[in-house]
Amino acid sequence: MPNPRLTGLGSGLFCALVMFLIGGLCAVLFGASLTAYGVLFLPVCVLTAVWVRRGDLMTAPVVVPIAFAVGLLPVADGDGTGGMLMGLVTALATHAGWLYGGTLVAGLIVIVRRIRLVHRRRAAAGTRPQV
Repeated sequence: MPNPRLTGLGSGLFCALVMFLIGGLCAVLFGASLTAYGVLFLPVCVLTAVWVRRGDLMTAPVVVPIAFAVGLLPVADGDGTGGMLMGLVTALATHAGWLYGGTLVAGLIVIVRRIRLVHRRRAAAGTRPQV
């Protein structure tokens, strides 16, 4: 399994690009199904949080919601700029559960990785963690 390490910007670009492609795929294959889009959003959140490098851990929970909104562009219903904007806002409002769930998953993975990193640094320094 690949184990890339993405910078903060790289993780944001990866997440946004993949979600845009998934949004386009959902629009073509599933008839703009927001449920399918939300289900496919969760693994992208996990990959983004796992693949971001240690120094940029806190960027993953920030870029995930932005990528969710970027990926909704091909899926959102509406004609013209105003209709598209209204469709985007409506999709964000009605499927906020997927957005919150993915952000929570990414946040939990980042927190666990950060705790492990701190414990490794303390062990390398030869100090015991305070309880």
